[in-house]
Amino acid sequence: MDADACPVKSEVYRVAERHALRVHIVAHQMLRVPDRDWIVATILPEGPDAADDWIADHIQPEDICITNDVPLADRCLKRGARVIGPKGRVHTENSIGDALATRDLLAHLRDQGQMTGGPAPFAKKDRSRFLGALHETIVSIKGSAK
Repeated sequence: MDADACPVKSEVYRVAERHALRVHIVAHQMLRVPDRDWIVATILPEGPDAADDWIADHIQPEDICITNDVPLADRCLKRGARVIGPKGRVHTENSIGDALATRDLLAHLRDQGQMTGGPAPFAKKDRSRFLGALHETIVSIKGSAK
């Protein structure tokens, strides 16, 4: 999990415990995490893309990456992982190109001053959508492992 600004950490912990899954928390600062042997926290020094590089280098096929970072999502998909955004958006190899293009377009519009502001605030419905996407992804992975 790309954890520095992730709003669904507690949900990930609950679901991971229920499914007996290991969770890797990757951040640039110490975070409060439950003291469980199945949670591994990796704290990296500040630096451009340090956490993203660590995640992309260590993620395995059928792992699940929780991130809002679209370029990181692309890197994880290329390694065979599954990717879910904190608002429940499931990235796939078929959808990541559009997500990257939209990200680049919005960055360009912001740079030109034609667009201000950021994404909508995280809402209750986002949490619910995330939990549904996480559950479906876990079930899919478990089903393909049989």
